[in-house]
Parts: sequence; C-alpha cells; structure tokens
Amino acid sequence: MSTSTRVYAGRLNGMIVRGPDAEPIGRVRDVVVSLRPTSLLSRALGLVVELTNKRRIFVPMLRVANIDPSDITLVSGSVSMRQFKPRAGESTVMHDLIGAKIQVNDPELEHLHGRPVEIADVELERTRTRDWVISRLAVFGERPKFGRRTDLHVVPWSHVLGVTAGGFGDADATAEIIASFDDMRPADIATVMHEMSMLQRHQVAEELDDERLADIIQEMPDDHQAEIIESLDIERAADVLEEMDPDDAADLLGELPDAKADVLLELMDPEESAPVRRLMTFSPDTVGALMTPEPLILTPQTTVAEALAMARNPELPTSLSSLIFVVRPPTATPTGKYLGCVHLQKLLREPPSSLIGGILDPDLPPLYADDSQETAARFFAMYNLVCGPVLDDDKHLLGAVAVDDLLDHMLPEDWRETGLRPESPKSPVGGAHD
Repeated sequence: MSTSTRVYAGRLNGMIVRGPDAEPIGRVRDVVVSLRPTSLLSRALGLVVELTNKRRIFVPMLRVANIDPSDITLVSGSVSMRQFKPRAGESTVMHDLIGAKIQVNDPELEHLHGRPVEIADVELERTRTRDWVISRLAVFGERPKFGRRTDLHVVPWSHVLGVTAGGFGDADATAEIIASFDDMRPADIATVMHEMSMLQRHQVAEELDDERLADIIQEMPDDHQAEIIESLDIERAADVLEEMDPDDAADLLGELPDAKADVLLELMDPEESAPVRRLMTFSPDTVGALMTPEPLILTPQTTVAEALAMARNPELPTSLSSLIFVVRPPTATPTGKYLGCVHLQKLLREPPSSLIGGILDPDLPPLYADDSQETAARFFAMYNLVCGPVLDDDKHLLGAVAVDDLLDHMLPEDWRETGLRPESPKSPVGGAHD
C-alpha cells in the first residue's frame, strides 16, 4: 500500500488510527495546526483522535509512521491519554479553518482578488524532516445563484492573506511569543524564557505542546526546570517527563521533593519510568547519573546498510548517532555481553552488505557507571570522541554518556544564565586622580 506525502485534512476525518501492531486505537476527528504568516511554514502539530470511549486525545504528527488510503499507522502504540485541549497559537482544521473567510492574491485567480473566499479544505505535505506543513488551501469562489454548483479553487499557501499566529485575525500575546519560537533551537528558547517573568514563563509553558516543552526544559537551569514542572498539573507534568531524555528527567526529579518525585514516577508510563528510576540510583557525580540508557544498540548480525539507516533517525541526537554499540541479545539496557563499537565514519567506508560484527573496534576502553566525571572528561579528550559506552562490572552495556551531558554538569551551575559569551569584568569607573 502506497504511503501519502500529500493529503487533504478533510479526508483524514474519520480515518482509523492504528498502532504499530495494526490494532485500532481510534478515529481522527481533527488536525491541529500552528498558523504563521504565509511567508513562513505553518505546521500540522498532530491529530485529534477519538477513542472508543469517546475521549479525544492528541497524537503528535511525529508519531505518524504512514498515512495510507484506508488508515493511519503510528510509530508507537504509546500515546498520552490526557483529554485534548487546544492551546494558545493552535488552530484546528475542522473547527477553526474550514468555513473561515480569507482573501487570496494568487495571480492565476485574479477574479478572486479583493473578495472574501471560504476555506473548503487544507492540504498537508510531508517534508524531508518528517514535518507536515500546510501547502495549499481549497477554497470556494463566489456563491452562485439558483443552486448552481460552487466553483472550487486551489490556492498555494503563500498566496493567502491575513494569517496571524492566532489564526485569521488578531493573535494574543502568548500565541505570538510561541509562534516566534518556531524556527529557534530549544536552547535559545530556554534563554528567552529565562528573561521572562515567572508568570509569563508559566503562561508560555502551559500553552506549549508536551514534546516542545520537554526539549526546552532540558536546556533550562535546574531551578527553572523544577519551577515549571511544579507549575503544571500533575498529569501533564508526568507526560512532559515522559518526553524528556531519561537522564534529564532523572536530574529534574532529583531537584523535586521526594514525595512529589515519587508521585510523578508512579504516573509515568512504566516503560518510560523504568530507565529513569535506574538512573536515579547512581550518585549524581558519577558517569552512571549522566548516561542515557537509549543509545544506538545493535547485534553483530546487523548489516552496515541497516546500521546506517538506524543512525539516520532524526530523533537521535547527533552525539549518540556517532557511535554504534554492538552487544549480544538482549539489546535493551542492561544488554547482553558488550562486544565493541563501530564509528559512523567506519560504516561509511564499508560495503552495505557487510556485517557490523566484523568491523568492530573492540579495543576502545569503556567507561563504568561508578567512574567520576573527571574520568569521563579524560576519556573524551584522550580518544577524541563525543560519545562513549558505559558498562557494569559484568560487561553489560548500561547506556552511553555524551560529551554535551558531561559539559552540562562540569560547567558552573549558572552557565546557562550567563549565556554563550559572558561579559568580562568591567574596569572600575574613575580612579584616585579623578
């Protein structure tokens, strides 16, 4: 069955949504979009899916693996069961856009210039980065008299007028702030939010989607991370923690009162909370507390072509994609016996059909969970790596530590607040001869 890369949102309405095991989860009832001025890309954020019990939940578009003519398949069956509620800066296609009046300036449709036209449907297109963006609108022309059929026209999104972050019309301040984040890195957004008042920071956090908020929180100072998580309702806080990298979630929970951390761990999905609980057992100043339990782990029977395909995963941080760890089954951490690693550069030089078990670097010394941060720093400096394996005493792979996580812990606590280039101390003004 062919997979669609262009689809009208109206056609998705009512389609069955299935998990990766093909079991039905529910049906699509709407598409959530983030509208921006038409000179910029407006993205589809996710689907509103109605479950069999009539509860409506939000499923991010990045969780969509395929859109086929008959149904939609997700990459994971794990979805948040929290009731869907639109946030500032978000619009829904069926509820907000279809039927709305707009203006167009398409040179091929001059007879529609200066007239209000009505949106009939919204075309979405999948980009190379796996985002879905609004590409065109289907609009009704002038309504004819005597029941004749209304003309339907297709207009490129770049020729639609009057769009703001809040939809078609005026946008509120929070929606405009969130829209301004669209092309920014999470670390830069965290810096902007650091300068906000506490109230404004909480308002913005409340309106961001869970995945985006998780990415931003990970780049914030520890006190702001804890402040924002405690400002959210308890169920949403657990959902945001699930979206965070396990090592960052463990660090954040360590900043909270024990009772609050225990409740959040209980509310998290067991598969998401298990690695976080393991990381919280390590001393904060050891490699074990810094590592991620989800690096790129494969068996020796994997081909070079398969390994490269796994390394291309856009959700895998660059540092973690630089090194492939090879183990005996099981591949979930803690794994079977650790055999060695393969550098990404090595994979690029080998025939695609070769097995990675035959091109291992078995001599790279590993790190151990109870090693100090200084030991890890020496490891990266000595071997010119950005990622390294972390083993237990029985040679099982527990995870990997990345140099960015190490630097995060070794720099001064206020390094995020002082920025990339902190100002040098200024010379005293005036002097003894003034």
